[in-house]
Amino acid sequence: MKLSPSLLSADFSRLLDEAKSVEPHVERFHWDVMDGHFVPNLTFGPPVVNALRSKLDLPFDIHLMIDHPDRYADRFDIHPDDVIIFHIESEGDPGAMIDLIRQRGARCGITLRPGTGLDAIAPWLDHVTYVLVMSVEPGFGGQTFIPESLDRIRELRRLIDTRDIDIAVDGGINVNTIGPAVAAGADILVAGSAVFGASDRLSAIRTLRAACA
Repeated sequence: MKLSPSLLSADFSRLLDEAKSVEPHVERFHWDVMDGHFVPNLTFGPPVVNALRSKLDLPFDIHLMIDHPDRYADRFDIHPDDVIIFHIESEGDPGAMIDLIRQRGARCGITLRPGTGLDAIAPWLDHVTYVLVMSVEPGFGGQTFIPESLDRIRELRRLIDTRDIDIAVDGGINVNTIGPAVAAGADILVAGSAVFGASDRLSAIRTLRAACA
């Protein structure tokens, strides 16, 4: 199990310090890039993500919750194990988007809203290395985990079969939901408020890992 803390829940006025405070204890960082159209919220864009890319060693998971991901995917500074994730519901051709991400030098990830069937991404599983299961409706942190997401993770694991694809889960991950998500087949857990909302981040991370034992 790998943890990818969501910087959406960090203190935006001191993002680098927030990231540095947990970097030795986690495996990745998750960036929720929102445009105010695809989801009803605005967050950070390429300038903010790029400003921290050279100052952090861990891989980035860059989740594009935007209408036109093809206009922005090539604006991010990329390290080899970084992932750019796009929504199957966004505008444009998924095949062209996958090619663009690969040309940028990133790993390619795909995701979908909780109400979109897995059949929408099934044709693209041979072309990605990361699938993000949204266990809340995308747009805001601090939401409650949708219980049906566990069935979705299990079904996705069946669809993936022997392909080398990571399953990540994002939304409502805490000490009560992380264990069932891992048991269902999740490889990477995106935790926002469960990490950055804790006064003792290291203790919170240890508690999350213990809940998966």
